[in-house]
Amino acid sequence: MRVLVTDSDSRSALAAVRALGRAGHEVIAAGVHHPSLASVSHYCSDFEAYPHPGSDPDGFVAAVTAATERRQIDLLLPMTEITTLLVTQHRDRLWQGCRLPFPDYETIAQASDKAYVVGIADELGVPTPRTVVIQSAEQVAIPDLPFPVVVKPARSRVRVGSKWLSTGVRYAADPVALQQILASLPVEAYPVLLQERIQGPGRGLFACFDHGRPVALFAHRRLREKPPSGGVSVLCESAVLDPQAVEYGTHLLSRLGWHGVAMVEFKQDVRDGSLRLMEINARFWGSLQLAIDAGVDFPVILAAVAAGHPPAAPASYRLGVRTRWLAGDVDALLMLLTRSRHALDLPPSHPGRWATLGQFLKLWQRDLHYEVERLDDPAPMRLEWRRRLLGR
Repeated sequence: MRVLVTDSDSRSALAAVRALGRAGHEVIAAGVHHPSLASVSHYCSDFEAYPHPGSDPDGFVAAVTAATERRQIDLLLPMTEITTLLVTQHRDRLWQGCRLPFPDYETIAQASDKAYVVGIADELGVPTPRTVVIQSAEQVAIPDLPFPVVVKPARSRVRVGSKWLSTGVRYAADPVALQQILASLPVEAYPVLLQERIQGPGRGLFACFDHGRPVALFAHRRLREKPPSGGVSVLCESAVLDPQAVEYGTHLLSRLGWHGVAMVEFKQDVRDGSLRLMEINARFWGSLQLAIDAGVDFPVILAAVAAGHPPAAPASYRLGVRTRWLAGDVDALLMLLTRSRHALDLPPSHPGRWATLGQFLKLWQRDLHYEVERLDDPAPMRLEWRRRLLGR
């Protein structure tokens, strides 16, 4: 199968290219520029350039759809939220032989809308943090929520004219800070969710669905993140499937009629151990390599689903496998060493800087894998560290 993988400078694209290449597929990486993490991989057969999807979405769509026809692509795998939204919105322009194993654009957009997902969760009885949804900065009164309040735009990516704007989660320590944060948000960032802050470890359910039916499931624990208060996982570990997360996550995705891969993210509340829904990521996720290392090869499974030959769900996977994004882990450690706990919005339960440093220095452990650094495919490692050290 000839596969086109977008967002070639993302770690998820690198993981997909390696997995599909090892499985015998011909993999072409596509991205804004070359060299990139996936395009220099030993498992990448060629590269396709396209305009930046955030600043030139029309140019991106035109380039990708043309590439599917020119190269007669069998399978298209978008790897980030923006590219997934764009290609599903314009799937009718793809070469007729190209498969795109994702739901329709409307379903993707709904799953990416945190306010919509909270509403669906309430219908299904899936617990969420206490939430107030506001439509504009002028609308809000002081919410009946304990401070600090989580300020979360409903969509992580919003279309502003001909471009895409990235939003992020912020924390308001008091009513004055809340008003300042809301006033600083562009109109397009609304609606905005105000939520109680749930302290506790993240719990993710990773899934591949075949037209509403789960084909493969996986779970991990986040051990360290960037930024340290919560964000991108830099060290994570394969974990046993939590029956409650499986129940909640599969109900949500089945309710959406899901097809393809997705991640349902929860936090486990330290107050009572319950799971609270955070969001659905309607795409591949950053820590994809961990699932592959543990034995759930989502890119290869999805390729089989797209071809109409869904495999039997993996009977099990290896527990306790760890995958580390070393460059991101370095960044997270530097944040801890150079900034105060207050500046980083760290909860009281977060380990101190010296405890974290001690854990960071454990460079070799059983079942520890490095996400980018691979002996059988060293070029992505060389590229990432050359950029870090030399700025190019």
